[in-house]
Amino acid sequence: MRLITYRSSIVLATLPFLLYHRSGQAQSQTSSTAIHQAGRTTDTTENTTTSNSAATHHRTRAQRDLAPSRSEEIRVFGGGSTRQMVTISSAELSRAAPGTSAMKMLQRLPSVNFMSADPFGAYEWSTRMTVRGFDQDQLGFTLDDIPLGPMEYDSERGLNINRAIISENIRRTTVSQGAGSVEVPSSSNLGGTIQFYSGDPEMKQGGTLQQTFGSNSTFRTFARYDSGALNRSGTRFYIAYAHSTLDKWKGSGRNEYDQINAKLVQPFGENTTWTTFFDWSSRKEIDYQDLSMNYINVLGSNWDNYYPNYAAAYHAAQGQFSSQVAKTNDPMDAAYYAGSGLRRDFVGSTTINTRLGHGLEWRTTGYAIADNGFSTWVTPYESSPNGAPLAMQGRNEYGRRFGFNSHITWKTKRNEFHAGIWYENNDYEQDRALWEEPVLGQGAPLSPYTWRNPRSAFMNEWDYAFNTNTFQFYMADTYHILPNLQINAGFKTLIDTTHSHVILNNPAFTGQSSLPDGGLTAEAPALPQISGNWKITRNDEFFFDISKNMSGYDFSGWNQGSAFGTTDASAFAAQERNLRPQTAWVYEAGYRMHRKWFDGLITGYRVNFANRLIALAEGTIINSVSTVQNVGSVTMNGLELSGTVHFPHHISLYNSFSWNRETYDNNYNTASGEVRVRGKQAPNMPMLMWKSQLTYRYKGLTFDIDENYVGHRYVDYMNTVSAPHYFITNLGVRYDFGSFGILKNLNLQLNVYNLLDQHWIAVVGEEGNPVQGDYQSFMPGAPRQFFGTLAAHF
Repeated sequence: MRLITYRSSIVLATLPFLLYHRSGQAQSQTSSTAIHQAGRTTDTTENTTTSNSAATHHRTRAQRDLAPSRSEEIRVFGGGSTRQMVTISSAELSRAAPGTSAMKMLQRLPSVNFMSADPFGAYEWSTRMTVRGFDQDQLGFTLDDIPLGPMEYDSERGLNINRAIISENIRRTTVSQGAGSVEVPSSSNLGGTIQFYSGDPEMKQGGTLQQTFGSNSTFRTFARYDSGALNRSGTRFYIAYAHSTLDKWKGSGRNEYDQINAKLVQPFGENTTWTTFFDWSSRKEIDYQDLSMNYINVLGSNWDNYYPNYAAAYHAAQGQFSSQVAKTNDPMDAAYYAGSGLRRDFVGSTTINTRLGHGLEWRTTGYAIADNGFSTWVTPYESSPNGAPLAMQGRNEYGRRFGFNSHITWKTKRNEFHAGIWYENNDYEQDRALWEEPVLGQGAPLSPYTWRNPRSAFMNEWDYAFNTNTFQFYMADTYHILPNLQINAGFKTLIDTTHSHVILNNPAFTGQSSLPDGGLTAEAPALPQISGNWKITRNDEFFFDISKNMSGYDFSGWNQGSAFGTTDASAFAAQERNLRPQTAWVYEAGYRMHRKWFDGLITGYRVNFANRLIALAEGTIINSVSTVQNVGSVTMNGLELSGTVHFPHHISLYNSFSWNRETYDNNYNTASGEVRVRGKQAPNMPMLMWKSQLTYRYKGLTFDIDENYVGHRYVDYMNTVSAPHYFITNLGVRYDFGSFGILKNLNLQLNVYNLLDQHWIAVVGEEGNPVQGDYQSFMPGAPRQFFGTLAAHF
């Protein structure tokens, strides 16, 4: 069966020129254009800071700091940027259905592929992102200088942006697609960085009420209250709450999300601002079943877990399958009873931003993050002591991270110096246990929505603790050789050390008398970066960037697919002796042009990886054997073309085309023999992508339709099984009615996801990648979905 149903797709344009929407005619605050060029001379982290312009000295600090986040636009850093960077503002985020992940909105950019099984990008287990061939765990993410790590599903090294802030409170997102600046606090970015920034409280008292309804019984409420300026100094705060419930688009189960944000801004005179941010998040998600291509072809893309049909799962565990399931190549793994992911998270930060003197600024952020998670599976591979052929297997995680980073900037006539440090301590614990399920007809099965204490389990399998210390120091200087020519050079020092400790080992489960523990350190005394920009005319410029990056080691519990997850002590001892951290040299060069009717960009890049580590998945997804292998060097080459045509009458048309070829340079050896991967394309990465967006704005009306093409993606390292390419079209319509009494900016919005109702595979590799052949690591995307939103400000 071919997965893709071909229909007459809406072809929005034929020219795959590059770049992003520029602002057209001035519209209302909420109807700014999608992407446009913006001049900026450095690639530093942006935060609320004092202006050096004498023209602003007559205004209060609070007045200068705040502009309503609704007026922001999407920007590509043009004039003066020494690397390819893109800013997506709250205006672009507001085009999607409320609750849509800020990561999902980035998929409109060249070389960005965001994968998710649900239309919002909120179902975290399924979310994956690649940028220019870099996988998500090779990127760096931050929120207001708070390091979010690689934003993995389990919170070993970070936290997903969906749990760190409500999407409506994000002011802008900055993407460095090639390599991030040396000042970004990250120990994971071999490639680019993605930096999220929260909006400040409004200067005027008011608030927002927003209600969303839609497919799958979606019900989402967002409310925010802004205090306005409480005194002449500009003290102000906001508090916001979001609640969402929605059914899965296939199978049974309801996902529930609750989140609270609060932010306080306190200016001190003209030169200093203190900011405090808080986030609390609670999530309950019922899993979709991971599928293989065999399951999709035999059972269809709507196949899912048995939940809540406990009897069907019970009989399947006894080997009694339906006639259709029996036709698959592995009936036992075709479906499990249920799986879930429960998460509670706290984020807190405080920032001091001050001007110390002429051209001298200092910014320091301290932060703390607490994560608690419980993931469950009910499978036929473990039975209960009462004789039931099923048992609930659960994994608890507990994470605590504390850290700070501090940056100083000194601007002179020709130079802009930057220096700073980052330190973080990360305590993380992960355990796994089994809980008893009932004999059929003798009680209700365990609820996947309930947190469970390991002390109540009938078997505790293992328990691991990890402590990681990360230190980073950087220095950089931007030197303006000529008014139209600048060079940026700098380096960072990075030390990342993780020690593991075995709290519990149950030999009856692991088969090992002792589990491996020890330490791994990734360190680099100087990771250099040099970049430049030459404005050959007022509207034409060349730029280049060369940088070297290193990534710290992943860590996770026993047999979990990291360097620390080896199955026995001798294997880990070999890792300690021989393993080397991953590094990458990134080379990028491009040309930007700006005209009244057209913005364009062409960028070429090359990446040379060394000590590339891959996690090989073998066996079933429940009883898998995961190993980490150094496959040597990997070479990646890519090209991006994009352009926006600005037509009269409030119409703009954006197209982008990207090509990426990432191949292994060496074969490697395993206990089973040589694996001949040399010249093979890296799995999960599409080679070709095309993005198009047509936008029309007139007075209060905003209409946009976008289409994404993603080429085939391999699931195995030998490139024998792949997910087919797909076209997905989305539609958004919004109308601002203006003010009605105390209500301001009353607006109605309609979003249609997968407008043409395509059948497609959204996610590849969420359960890992095998050496060769099919694997249970695919998730189909949702069919056509409708969402409507009514919002008002007061």
